[in-house]
Amino acid sequence: MLNHGLRQMDVDIILKMGFFIRHLHQHITNLHRAQQSSKAAMPSKFQVFRGQGLSMEAFEKMKKTKGGLMSFNNFLSTSRDHDISLQSYARLAAFDENSVGILFVMNIDTAICTASSTPFVNVEDVGFYDDQEEEILFSTHTIFRIDRIEPIADNHIDRLWQVNLTFAGNQDDDFNKLTEHLREELDIVGTGWSRLGQILIKLGELAKAEHLYQLLLEKASSDACKAQYNGELGTVYKDIGEYSKAITFCERAIDIYKKTDPPSQLGLATSYNNIGLVYNNMGEYSKALSSYERSLEFKKIALPPNHPNFADSYNNIGVVYDNMGEYSKALSSYNRSLEIKKIALPSNHPNLAGSYDNIGLVYNNMGEYLKALSSHEQSLEIRKIALPPNHSSLAASYNNIGLVYSNIGEYWKALSSHERSLEIQKIALPPNHPDLASSYGNIGLVYNNMGEYSKALLSYEQSLEIRKIALSPNHPSLASSYNNIGNVYNNMGEYSKALSSYERSLQIWKTALPPNHPNLATSYNNIGLVYNTMCEYSKALSSYERSLEIQKIALPPNHPDLASSYGNIGLVYNNMGQYSKALSSFERSLEIRKIALPPDHPDFAYSYNNIGLAYDNMGEYSKALSSYERSLEIKKITLPPNHPNLATSYNNIGLVYDNMGEYSKALSSFERSLEIRKIALPPNHPDLATSYNNIGLVYNNMGEYSKALSSYERSLEIQKIALPPNHPNLATTYNNVGLVYDNMGEYSKALSSYERSLEIKKITLPPNHPNLATSYNNI
Repeated sequence: MLNHGLRQMDVDIILKMGFFIRHLHQHITNLHRAQQSSKAAMPSKFQVFRGQGLSMEAFEKMKKTKGGLMSFNNFLSTSRDHDISLQSYARLAAFDENSVGILFVMNIDTAICTASSTPFVNVEDVGFYDDQEEEILFSTHTIFRIDRIEPIADNHIDRLWQVNLTFAGNQDDDFNKLTEHLREELDIVGTGWSRLGQILIKLGELAKAEHLYQLLLEKASSDACKAQYNGELGTVYKDIGEYSKAITFCERAIDIYKKTDPPSQLGLATSYNNIGLVYNNMGEYSKALSSYERSLEFKKIALPPNHPNFADSYNNIGVVYDNMGEYSKALSSYNRSLEIKKIALPSNHPNLAGSYDNIGLVYNNMGEYLKALSSHEQSLEIRKIALPPNHSSLAASYNNIGLVYSNIGEYWKALSSHERSLEIQKIALPPNHPDLASSYGNIGLVYNNMGEYSKALLSYEQSLEIRKIALSPNHPSLASSYNNIGNVYNNMGEYSKALSSYERSLQIWKTALPPNHPNLATSYNNIGLVYNTMCEYSKALSSYERSLEIQKIALPPNHPDLASSYGNIGLVYNNMGQYSKALSSFERSLEIRKIALPPDHPDFAYSYNNIGLAYDNMGEYSKALSSYERSLEIKKITLPPNHPNLATSYNNIGLVYDNMGEYSKALSSFERSLEIRKIALPPNHPDLATSYNNIGLVYNNMGEYSKALSSYERSLEIQKIALPPNHPNLATTYNNVGLVYDNMGEYSKALSSYERSLEIKKITLPPNHPNLATSYNNI
């Protein structure tokens, strides 16, 4: 029962048997000292064996960590008898079809065990089985390096393996890095029980951590312990997403700390810091900032000027400014944090990597992608030196690098980085840890950008599945998953499914977050996007305006997200044919971005693009061309030469030239767009179909019908591979094919194409959608 409790991190068993665990460890330590100084001492180097069963999943995870470290987080019973371990335990376990039989062969160096404070004892004189098994019992948390994993030949079973291990102690570089990092992470927590709670939180076992701290709070006798456990419960509830409870417990901790004599300055600093973390998650940024600044004040009283804890405060303040879109202030705070860490810590300390990562995230938001990449790579370099090769912090660096590559359109590099991150997390973390959900989400994002929608959907659904297991049913992260799934369905043209996913996301956010949290604005924005595509413009406008209303309350007046909302409202007005209102919204969006963002931020390109769209529809082609060219100019400065967004600009410029009747210029622009997309995107990405469609449009206008038909058919061929069978884009292409046949006088073929287009539209669009009218008109 004891070992089961230790392996499963069962809080009740560990608490009830804590005294026995301590006593047993001490007894093993005393016996070890006595035996090693007597004639019964074990040889300086010896071998022991352990036979047991492992689940298939645990064995696969072990195979991936070959060459790495492995810990037994229980009292480890081994035997010096090879045959008993193999036949009575390993081989027997292999007959269970759900497990693998493992014979561990462990090489032990007595000197390393003693130096690393890892006691063991020969229990032949004190054990239950006397000397029948030649048992050697190790205390908890023995750590080994995995040397070899090989199958054991057996005529009856094929699931029997030998795993060779070598005891790892303070002579092992990875062991030292890991223990030093853990000591630093857990040193500030206090008692051993509190450290156990922190470990449970890091493992994503939030329910167990909550249970532990509740039990500890009930038994706490001193005010200091009561304050600490209230604070720890606040942290747990923050991670669970129960923000009101989190604030209540943090405030209880503050009340107790204030009443202690003298008041605990560090306790108050920690509690205000924790409240700041909660307010930040709630989107109440001014309250978060106020709490962090209050925390910093207490630290200035309690700590010397360049203490590493100051760096944490400046870091948290930077996070709030980043969320508020005040990037220069965020950068200043992060740099101040880094400056303190450089004074207080060694040059390759993992905490410096955290600062470089945060600086990279700001540069990413500012559109300065090369600087972002440089910062994240510096972070990764430090972590590779300071931490073991499969530490979860390295996964964070690879994820951040992947996000930058995704933004610069280098999708294969992005995918490679996110997959490396996931690979590390699968080794380092429990199978349903929330961080794995984030990695699956990032992989889904890349596949979505690549137009591989089924793969994107699969990744997002994997992410959602993990979050459903790991988190409470209304945790905000589940809303993010539903939101991402909605994005894919929207791109696939499955608008009812997209709408359903977005509404599920909104429902969770309404339950979990304050009524004016920015994430609710995101949901309303996405719902508006679907309604706009479905031509339900009044509903789209209503959703976008609700999004803007929330953002005006929650965010500073010139936050970039407001610019996005004005842009979306402009797109609806543009689709409604209200071009002056559209232009006004687009110009308001541009005005905000000029205040909030660096002069060549990629988002300016979106504003100029939208303004060009309005002018194009208004027939003011020279103004449209000027706006599209300004958009292209910005993209050339901020993005790599073959980024897909440049193709979009060339495409829009081509549309203006086509409207102006300058067909050769239009064709040149469309072909440049196609050329970039062929380099940047997978061969059957839907955007390539768009380029072929536009090229077909020009050839049709030029009267070169066979070339037009060839382009449209190439477009249709790609769409059939890339999109669901009834996607609205296929209807558009069938319509275009019908148009060419009509111009060629092949009326039966034209009719067939128009009718196929109408058939798809009837399935995918609302019954009174304007595009159905177009089809009836063409027929």
